[in-house]
Amino acid sequence: MRIGILTGGGDVPGLNPCIRSITLNADDRGWEVVGFRRGWEGVLAIDPADRASIAANSMTLTRESVRGIDRMGGTILHASRTDPRTHPGGDRTSQVVATLEALGIDAMVTLGGDGTLRFSAHLAGEGVPVISVPKTMDNDVFGTDYCIGFSTAVSRSVEAINALRTTVESHERIGVVELFGRRSGETALLAGFLAQVDRTIIAEVPADLDLLLPLLAQDKASNPARYAMCVISEGATIVGEKQREGEGKGGELSMPASSRNDIGVGQRLGRAISARLGSGVVNQELAYLMRAGEPDAMDRMAGFAFGGLAIQLLAEGETARMVTLTDGNYCHVPIDTLLQGERNVDVEALYDRAAYRARIMRIEGMPMFLY
Repeated sequence: MRIGILTGGGDVPGLNPCIRSITLNADDRGWEVVGFRRGWEGVLAIDPADRASIAANSMTLTRESVRGIDRMGGTILHASRTDPRTHPGGDRTSQVVATLEALGIDAMVTLGGDGTLRFSAHLAGEGVPVISVPKTMDNDVFGTDYCIGFSTAVSRSVEAINALRTTVESHERIGVVELFGRRSGETALLAGFLAQVDRTIIAEVPADLDLLLPLLAQDKASNPARYAMCVISEGATIVGEKQREGEGKGGELSMPASSRNDIGVGQRLGRAISARLGSGVVNQELAYLMRAGEPDAMDRMAGFAFGGLAIQLLAEGETARMVTLTDGNYCHVPIDTLLQGERNVDVEALYDRAAYRARIMRIEGMPMFLY
């Protein structure tokens, strides 16, 4: 069997362990693995009759070529946010199918977030054997409790928040740390909880400055060190503001952070704090640092396990499936499951709207990440 794999969307730690696991498990069965560079963009760039284009946009993965990559962050295959259905020249799904057939690809394993996995489900509907692997540090793919990259993003965020305390305290200011999280505030919720910040603003609950700012003023005044810390999701909104471009589908928050023109919500909150409280502010957008560097233990484990499960499913003749972690167990669901809903923070169970804080009311029987 000849397996094709690719990584799409933003990179996250844990992708390389997954690539290594897929390669080793396939090799154990005598299968060949072809890695496509730059996600679906690489597939579209291949002319099956042109050896040079094949060499430039794909690579054969062997035990030797994936040796040690599990210790590296990012993805050796590189990534893009290309969706062949929205190509400037029109829908290129048929071109993808034809290219895979011409290259003798028997099945695809796709590693990606919402966009990559949506096209994977579409491709499966066209009859291509596909197994999809969810990855996103926002952890917002519907149908799975866990996505590769989430644990490392939370760990990086907690480290950075606590490191920033030294500067915020030294200058007796209010620290505002903005974290990635366009549709789901889960990364901010857990990072804020684990770093024990004073207030956390998530994407699901608009921030009412008439309530939030007095709380932050009280936090600063009651702290002997005379500072306070606040974490905010990039997708959060502020009550009373005109709807901004990024708050609708297809708006700026759907773009890579480097392509946006809008002033981030963390900066807007910081300006309001300065104007209304008269306090100095330290604003910090963690952005890509959240997903930089090598994966932590959890993302190595999830990457290895998801990759192994994907190959196991193919060996059993199962396709059109998405591998998942559900209630602490590795499972799989129909590949189009992510199309059936949205994954967000369970606000009523896990968040105190009035206090802008995580609310962990019950522990017994809860999964490891408390969601």
